Amino acid sequence: MARVCRHGYVSGRVQGVYFRQATAAQAERLDLDGWVRNLADGRVEVLFEGEEAAVNELTSWLQQGPEAAEVTALELQEQALQGVAGFIVRR
Repeated sequence: MARVCRHGYVSGRVQGVYFRQATAAQAERLDLDGWVRNLADGRVEVLFEGEEAAVNELTSWLQQGPEAAEVTALELQEQALQGVAGFIVRR
């Protein structure tokens, strides 16, 4: 199966609800590479790559996020592979 990369933004109540940590846990469970970080405007930015099925699964999960989150919008675009290794929470 082909590797794909997606980059984008999650809006809503996504800061202060362990969104970044939960995203990293999901990405690691799915063996995805990339990163996640909070933005000053209240959104979360995410980049992840890996096998297409796993990328699709994380994409679906991001539409809901962790229990305390309230996702109002998910904007993702396919990108060229970035070649990152591992998944990190950026500060």
